Amino acid sequence: MKRRVLFLCTGNSCRSQMAQAMVNAFLGETWTAESAGTNPAGYVHPLAQQALAEIGVDAGPLYSKSVEQFRAAPFDLVITVCDDASENCPLWLGQGQVAHISFPDPAAVAGSDAEKMVVFRHVRDDIRAQVLDYLRGRA
Repeated sequence: MKRRVLFLCTGNSCRSQMAQAMVNAFLGETWTAESAGTNPAGYVHPLAQQALAEIGVDAGPLYSKSVEQFRAAPFDLVITVCDDASENCPLWLGQGQVAHISFPDPAAVAGSDAEKMVVFRHVRDDIRAQVLDYLRGRA
């Protein structure tokens, strides 16, 4: 039986979306992932979509959503991905064990699109390494 994981952040436009997409793409046989935000941005950041496309992950089904739609849903695990140094992490009051794996917000980086893309790739790669390894150890 597949386990369920929810990725939480504030805006649900970058980090949590990338985590959701990569878990569903690379660990879809053992995990089903969702993502949400406490203050959803209303869109998935185009550079997050590009970063996913570069590693063959389809960002098409992703959309920004509120944590409220998942409050009653059963999850095995809830992972907050915000960076405590620069923002407050959302509090999860629903079902499931909570873990925190922090990543900097790539959308907060200033510069050209090329400079921003470097940060999006770095965050994507860190999420892929840390989150997927964490979930593999819990499958």
